[in-house]
Amino acid sequence: MSLDDDYATAGFARRLGWGERPAILLVDAALAYTAPDSPLFLETGQAAAEAMALLAENARASDIPVIWTTVRFADESCSEAPLFAAKVPALKVFAAGNKLGDFAPPLTPAPGEFVVVKHYASAFAGTSLAAWLASHSIDTLVIGGYSTSGCIRASALDALQHGFRPIVVRDACADRAPAPHESNLFDLNAKYADVITLTEAVPLLLSYA
Repeated sequence: MSLDDDYATAGFARRLGWGERPAILLVDAALAYTAPDSPLFLETGQAAAEAMALLAENARASDIPVIWTTVRFADESCSEAPLFAAKVPALKVFAAGNKLGDFAPPLTPAPGEFVVVKHYASAFAGTSLAAWLASHSIDTLVIGGYSTSGCIRASALDALQHGFRPIVVRDACADRAPAPHESNLFDLNAKYADVITLTEAVPLLLSYA
């Protein structure tokens, strides 16, 4: 029996589907993940950025909200998240004034789009995201960003735990290596989210127009 069949037989990987009002959540779409001189550089980061741009473009065409997260610390001490920074010292690239914390081209929020400033992996941890989504009657989050095994996983899990349907777009995510990328997508799809392709996501976004 294949691994997929084993999980399905055990009752995993059921589909949550899309609700009535989706939003796009683009997690930490920063230059830190696409610039080759960055300690957080991902070889597939630019391809994911292009996919994220297509998600945003098609969402805007259907009047679907696009939400962004960005990581910012006051300085390189990262005192807002001291244990996280102790575990991952490379987080200092997100100190105020460091260009690596800026959005990676071609990605940029449009005027009026909600930008969540966060200090931890999850887009929900210590932020107003859940309240914003509830106040705008959002029930589905279509998620892309960096990295698959870190902030994407944490944000998708917390979306589920806050009562939102997480839809992770695999082409719009990236990680440091194929193994953590694929293993985390597999586990997310099995337990916490629907993992789909960009090709599947775009017509679904346009169907809300």
